[in-house]
Amino acid sequence: METVLATFWKGIIYAMKITAPLVRVLRLVDGEKRPPMGYIYEAMDKAKEAIKEALGGQRNERRYKLIWNIIDRRWNAQLHQPLHAAGYYLNPEFFYKNRQLVSCEEVMSGLYDVIERLIPEVEIQEKISREQILYKNAEGLFGRTLAIRQRDILPAAEWWDNYGASTPHLQQLACRILSLTCSASGCERN
Repeated sequence: METVLATFWKGIIYAMKITAPLVRVLRLVDGEKRPPMGYIYEAMDKAKEAIKEALGGQRNERRYKLIWNIIDRRWNAQLHQPLHAAGYYLNPEFFYKNRQLVSCEEVMSGLYDVIERLIPEVEIQEKISREQILYKNAEGLFGRTLAIRQRDILPAAEWWDNYGASTPHLQQLACRILSLTCSASGCERN
């Protein structure tokens, strides 16, 4: 009997190590605290890293990679959208902390997909592209001390509303994307 109970509880602990980080992502998506679009991409990365560490980190690569593959299949097939990548890029909290990660090909491709879909006018697309330089280099209002301090304090859309006036076309796009709400109902099964 004790062997059965021990095996049962080991299984429960294993399931909790895997599901707890994913439940945090679902809470973010369904939360009402702030529009989650600029936070989903980072939250999924953090969830995968938390699962990796909970399963023993690099020592147990086979164990966590198996779970990561399941997550990635679901993410790529049903959940991931270019909007998530664009929201990640446009979120100043993440952008200025780790520009190399935020500027990877997958994120940039998602950003440009969104620009091309949401902004049909080529001239506006070009203006947005030029305005990105100010954002990247923290120039104009982006470089003000107050803007820098509030990067990880204000909700991303509010930050853009306050400090994006130097880049009006990029500001409009950022506010539009970062104000989007989401729902985890696509993950629910009846």
